[in-house]
Amino acid sequence: MSGKNSYLLDTNAVIALLQGNEKLLEILKPARWIGISAISQIEFLIFPDMTYQDRILFARFLKKVSVVNLVENQTELFEHIVEIRQKYRIKLPDAIIAGTAVCKRAALVSSGRQLQKIQNLPVVNFLLSQE
Repeated sequence: MSGKNSYLLDTNAVIALLQGNEKLLEILKPARWIGISAISQIEFLIFPDMTYQDRILFARFLKKVSVVNLVENQTELFEHIVEIRQKYRIKLPDAIIAGTAVCKRAALVSSGRQLQKIQNLPVVNFLLSQE
């Protein structure tokens, strides 16, 4: 599940993928595991302009990826989240997503440059990537 060719998608990557971003599709082609954080699921679903078709497309997408939930007794994940939040002073949702990627040993796919400074977190910026 985790390791080489494992990717956790940030919310902006989910949106780009569902819009058919060719570069992102190419990056994810060799993936052995693709996941999203429950935070990204929530962030996507709260967009005010979401249409019925968007919801259907997202529901299909969720059947093809792993959704990583926050549940009790995830000590390692919680420690990573707290450390990332405190050390890099990023927003809590971003720290949760980044911590999830670290725990899953997955590259974080995002267009957010702020996340690239986090140690031990490989970030694939699909807007810049040459993969």
